Amino acid sequence: MYLLILTAGFFGGVTRGLVGFIKHQFAYKNVPFKPFYFLGMSLMSGLIGLAAAVSVQGAGFQYLGGFSPSLAFIVGYAGGDFIENIYKIIIKKSSLYPKADKTKN
Repeated sequence: MYLLILTAGFFGGVTRGLVGFIKHQFAYKNVPFKPFYFLGMSLMSGLIGLAAAVSVQGAGFQYLGGFSPSLAFIVGYAGGDFIENIYKIIIKKSSLYPKADKTKN
């Protein structure tokens, strides 16, 4: 069961990374696809989701009836979102991505 929770947290983080990547791809024209960057960021997002799921699971959810894989997936997704927003507050920017010229074809 614990392995299933870890896997769900990892894939929650990967899902968050994919949503951010797709959002960035459609926000600008002519955004090149970099496969190594994509894989690296997917792995990093998954590890952040895994860490978030492990930390919340370790906090003890026994009084709620246990920590389920579906909750681990949600925590993994939200953990990446939380870290991204904290980082944006620290660097005082509204986006992690550099401004791209939207007029290029």
